[in-house]
Amino acid sequence: MTGGVVCRSGVELLMDYLEGLLDPEVRTAIEAHVAGCARCQAFLASYQATPRIARDATRVDMPADLESSLLAALRASREAAGNGNG
Repeated sequence: MTGGVVCRSGVELLMDYLEGLLDPEVRTAIEAHVAGCARCQAFLASYQATPRIARDATRVDMPADLESSLLAALRASREAAGNGNG
């Protein structure tokens, strides 16, 4: 996987690599390539950081009164469902 075109076509392999789906010999070849490929290193780093970035970007502090109201509504809904009313 040397060169940008080959790296772009290998993104699916990198995804399989991250998910642990590759045979050991393919995994070893991917690791050898990534060790010398800044583009693939950047892709892997960004892919691995995505969940944290999404969490941080969507983290919102809920006002206390809204949180209390929401919790009360959820409790009432759960109680109604438990009574066969929901």
